[in-house]
Amino acid sequence: MTTITKHYYPKMADIVKAGRTVQEVVESTPVLKNMNLSVKYDANIRLKREDLQMVRSYKIRGAYNKIAGLSKEQLQKGIVCASAGNHAQGVAYSCKKLGCSGVIYMPETTPRQKIKQVKMFGGEFVEVILTGDTFDDASNKALADAEEHGKTFIHPFDDPKIIEGQGTIGLEILQDCPDPIDYIIVPIGGGGLASGLGAWIKEFSPQTKIIGVEPEGAPSMKTAFEKKENVSLESIDRFVDGAAVQKVGDLTWRICEKVLDDVVVIPEGLICSTILRLYNEDAIVAEPAGALSIAALELISDQIKGKNVVCILSGSNNDITRMEEIKERSLLYEGLKHYFIVRFPQRSGALKEFVNDVLDQGDDITHFEYYKKHSREKGPAVIGIEVRQPEDLKRLQERMAERNFVFEYLNDKTDLFQFIV
Repeated sequence: MTTITKHYYPKMADIVKAGRTVQEVVESTPVLKNMNLSVKYDANIRLKREDLQMVRSYKIRGAYNKIAGLSKEQLQKGIVCASAGNHAQGVAYSCKKLGCSGVIYMPETTPRQKIKQVKMFGGEFVEVILTGDTFDDASNKALADAEEHGKTFIHPFDDPKIIEGQGTIGLEILQDCPDPIDYIIVPIGGGGLASGLGAWIKEFSPQTKIIGVEPEGAPSMKTAFEKKENVSLESIDRFVDGAAVQKVGDLTWRICEKVLDDVVVIPEGLICSTILRLYNEDAIVAEPAGALSIAALELISDQIKGKNVVCILSGSNNDITRMEEIKERSLLYEGLKHYFIVRFPQRSGALKEFVNDVLDQGDDITHFEYYKKHSREKGPAVIGIEVRQPEDLKRLQERMAERNFVFEYLNDKTDLFQFIV
């Protein structure tokens, strides 16, 4: 990395130029007031609807700005990238638009729906190669391909042109918001969006506080801030796949240190509850990373009362097959679903007694696995029970004890819980 690149900071003229470039392929998405959120948090909450882009995320901005700026020679040699989702779709769309051949490496674990979308957006200009189990596996293959064949590697976030492309969102927000903005809440994966948007906002609306948001299972920017060093996390929870990175960009980290007022980490369960609420109340389909900024409202509710707040709804590429897991995580977070190992006496009528005398009206068995041991007095069962209110758990446990049902609570035993459920 050159000395100039090490000290890179987005120039406003370059973000303006990026705005002119990307207008060929992006929508200037609306900044819409959300009444449900505004009432709930006693604030003026607006959503920047990047989920309404052609590729259903903001990633097209940076990808197109980068690829459109390549020389004819670079375009002829082709480009290569690694991605498990939104960046791949942005690159694929850009390749087709610019007539450039591209190879996109994706983990073999990538859902078919995302692979299909990438192929659809790229058409005959894109080749998808599935390799490895993780993003890092795919990235290593992509980098090797780029070096061996002289192709241009399109980084998902740590590149000036990518950062400037994402910065066009900040430009649009200030153009479209009628009132001064007190807070902008922005999701963080690698930091490209927060860097570009943050640089623009701090230049033209310095009083606006910018809050970066990460999933609790992958707090890479928060960790870098605390350690004052851009470190790589040993392990992460990849559930919020659009924002789960082990290490943020070297460029983006330095920029975010200058432009972010705070970084907040959000439990994955709260993100899931937010996804469900957006769908049920506003008919908005948000992917986990797309709901990050809105989930953050719950944790900073005291700060934003009476304020003008803009949340970046960054994407809507949510696979429908994940909805059961999303619902499960939400119920667990809300304290409405609980798992137990219950040791039933091996006699007839034991289960009927449990259902009639232990479960209360409104309690619902949602999971049941029974293991009968012929030579034992008691047989274990793994039971999942959904309750109406979090406080119902204590009464449920008291009734089990009163009826002499021996049980073990699993929710707070992380290793055992993940193995069994």
